[in-house]
Amino acid sequence: MKKTTPRPTVNAPHEVRIIGGQWKRTPLPVTDRPGLRPTPVRVRETLFNWLGQDLTGLRCVDAFAGTGALGLEAASRGAAEVVLVENDPVLVKNLLALKARLKAEAVTVERGDGLAGLQRRQGLDVVFLDPPFAEGHNDALFSAALQAARQALKSDGMVYLEAPRTWSDDELAQLGLQLHRQGKAGQVAFHLLRLLPVQ
Repeated sequence: MKKTTPRPTVNAPHEVRIIGGQWKRTPLPVTDRPGLRPTPVRVRETLFNWLGQDLTGLRCVDAFAGTGALGLEAASRGAAEVVLVENDPVLVKNLLALKARLKAEAVTVERGDGLAGLQRRQGLDVVFLDPPFAEGHNDALFSAALQAARQALKSDGMVYLEAPRTWSDDELAQLGLQLHRQGKAGQVAFHLLRLLPVQ
């Protein structure tokens, strides 16, 4: 009988680096955890070109924080408040250690569900959404996360969505959102969204 070798998991880097602001080049550890897929450097560069390099005074939530790369990037660029919400206890421990090492006063690490973390908040400037892709079978979670993000935003706030596919204008409109910018890098589709104006 032919022996089958298990398919290797995608080789995730063991660390990623913050690319801008006061903590530029700071390494962030990438622990081998199911579904953990740090936002690629090229995508983060594009996102923060869109959002602006200086986020001074902004309130942000990274709802599925993982390595914390998105939220810590925002804090590094001056965001006044960044909440990193993560369910995995190992990743939470990593985030707490990073917060202590960086002396990141503006950063709060919260263990729990990303949706619940958003539902408790209002008046946010930026929500970062990078839920588990689950090989494209997580549409219900993505829809729920977008709804929760919309309700947590200020009227001029923005949602960053990273997903395994591009979300259409019609799908977004049903959730009260509209596309501002979008891009694709390999298997990752990324979107910057605004609230749909109230008619």
